[in-house]
Amino acid sequence: MSQLTIHYDNRIVRNFAIATLVWGVVGMLVGVLIAFQLVDPALNLGNQYTTFGRLRPLHTNAVIFAFVGNAIFMGVYYSLQRLTKSRMWSDLLGKIHFWGWQLIIVSAALTLPFGITTSKEYAELEWPIDIAIALIWVVFGINMIMTIMKRREKHMYVAIWFYLATFITVAVLHIVNSFELPIGFMKSYSWYAGVQDALVQWWYGHNAVAFFLTTPYLGLMYYFMPKAANRPVYSYRLSIIHFWSLIFIYIWAGPHHLLYSSLPDWAQSLGVVFSLMLIAPSWGGMINGLLTLRGAWDKVREDPILKFMVVAVTGYGMATFEGPMHSLKSVNALSHFTDWIPAHVHVGTLGWNGFFTFAILYWILPRMFNTKLYSQKLANWHFWIGTLGMLFWVIAMYWSGIAQGLMWKQFTPEGYLQYPNFLETVIQIIPMYAIRGLGGTLYLLGFLLMVYNLWKTMASGKLVANEAAVVTEREDHGTAGQSWHRRLEGRPLAFTLWVTIAILIGGIVEFLPAFLIKSNVPTIASVQPYTPLELHGRDVYIKEGCVGCHSQMVRPFRSETERYGEYSKAGEFVYDHPFLWGSKRTGPDLHRVGGKYPHAWHYNHMVEPTSMSPGSIMPAYPWLAEQNIDLALTPKMVNAMRTLGVPYAAGYEDKANTDLQAQAGKIVADLKKDGINVVAESEMVALIAYLQRLGTDIKSNK
Repeated sequence: MSQLTIHYDNRIVRNFAIATLVWGVVGMLVGVLIAFQLVDPALNLGNQYTTFGRLRPLHTNAVIFAFVGNAIFMGVYYSLQRLTKSRMWSDLLGKIHFWGWQLIIVSAALTLPFGITTSKEYAELEWPIDIAIALIWVVFGINMIMTIMKRREKHMYVAIWFYLATFITVAVLHIVNSFELPIGFMKSYSWYAGVQDALVQWWYGHNAVAFFLTTPYLGLMYYFMPKAANRPVYSYRLSIIHFWSLIFIYIWAGPHHLLYSSLPDWAQSLGVVFSLMLIAPSWGGMINGLLTLRGAWDKVREDPILKFMVVAVTGYGMATFEGPMHSLKSVNALSHFTDWIPAHVHVGTLGWNGFFTFAILYWILPRMFNTKLYSQKLANWHFWIGTLGMLFWVIAMYWSGIAQGLMWKQFTPEGYLQYPNFLETVIQIIPMYAIRGLGGTLYLLGFLLMVYNLWKTMASGKLVANEAAVVTEREDHGTAGQSWHRRLEGRPLAFTLWVTIAILIGGIVEFLPAFLIKSNVPTIASVQPYTPLELHGRDVYIKEGCVGCHSQMVRPFRSETERYGEYSKAGEFVYDHPFLWGSKRTGPDLHRVGGKYPHAWHYNHMVEPTSMSPGSIMPAYPWLAEQNIDLALTPKMVNAMRTLGVPYAAGYEDKANTDLQAQAGKIVADLKKDGINVVAESEMVALIAYLQRLGTDIKSNK
């Protein structure tokens, strides 16, 4: 066995670490702001660029793709070099990856507050940015795979399995979910419609959590936890079972986000079954992580890094138990659309992703700067403040969510809704929103302590940009006597192929029937395409982020049909590009709002919500009466919809604006009777037209 000296690239790791810290501050600060906006609407600042609807997707993108994304790359670039005993294949590709990813994040920050969004959860960025994401992701993948190919360690360690699964699956998810038809530089429509769009979106949305927030962190857990504890992984065999069962099962579970919706029952049932199965591999990973610390619990009491890791892995276990429980229909009937769901999500994001990121940062930066952590005491303070903040956040939202679900469903002994006014529920839970905001503030405060601590740490040392390491060239003695999996670990291309097959099966089985069998979305003859004015109004609704607070899906419960009207049918959404079913009700469902209120009510409600709904926490939208829609876009919108299968007559784009003006004129005339003067081309008129259309294609019982 020969020895040689190689040099690991720490500069790229340092860059991603600093980006993690910077974007973490930004993302969490926006999160605290929007948390308090739900306590006091005045914190929307009377500005169209800082409303909850505009900032909420900015927060989610910042914490997922900026904070967590940079942390993933930091951990992968650090660990992969040491696991393969090779420097990254290309320093240049590493730089392109780093700066390209930061530009993507900046582009998100520059577009989302301006209402440039597709509205699809965790995939709000428009088509040029989607293309950039795909290209930069491929750059990352090439650098990673080529590094694995030139490795000096024959067998791929378990962490690398999870890195490969992350790269392959995120690429597939992103590309399939991002099929869009552009009609301008920053404007597109989803290629899918209604029920099919919902299925694809939550196949993506659930598995973005699975393969961006989970599998890469499991890989990091398998590397950094044994390193920090100075103990071997508890069970190699368990890691094999954990890996293959997790990546195969996870991909099927997306439909559990759409229970009791218009999604076909067979798809909902698949989501339930595979979600319940997920408990086993998820807890297998948690057990493997925690038992790695066997014999090291005395060290856990003293070392803040291990404390963060223990809480992180415990949070992962809690979140992956609760997720399958939410996919039980009896539980989902109570929890869906409530604050219980954000509570569940934040156990994972604040605990699993946040705390494990903190542990990695505390572990690698002193080593790369050849110094000691500036203050162990500050790190311990960070741990306890962060833990307290997380508890305030999630307990308040558990309380809020269960209260919401119970109040929405409560009937009087006489058979009437106990709380028919949706606002009665909102007013009751505002104190919980204030506690949630306090929890977020504490969590951010702990994060800022870490930023200071690590800045002082880096200032006290000097970056070892090219860290020397003496490695041994291992001889290849063949595969005789090795297990099938051990042999597979020495063949990265074959390993990647089997990963690809495992993650594609679930999507194919769910998608082919949904797209090819027409009976899955029964047609309704009375459902007609949106008028040109309604199309513009729908775009205004999307731009303002209304889907972040309002659902458009009446579920088949008596409590919902009594409150909103006839339950939603699959055939009602065949012209919806994209679907707008929503995932949270901070405000009431809107699918049957059409014709429920006069035009003047909608106008006044948008200009000053509390004038129509006393106690409302909805921000005001006075600029909608002052800003006009772009009539030049109308023909492009009609053409695009026709391309997507909406049956507009040939040549209709030439007269679409004439019909638009006629419909707008009627609304303007009606508003004038109530003393409201607004121009026909205003966004307000278009939005009113869209809202008045919702749910009116079929007869409602309300």
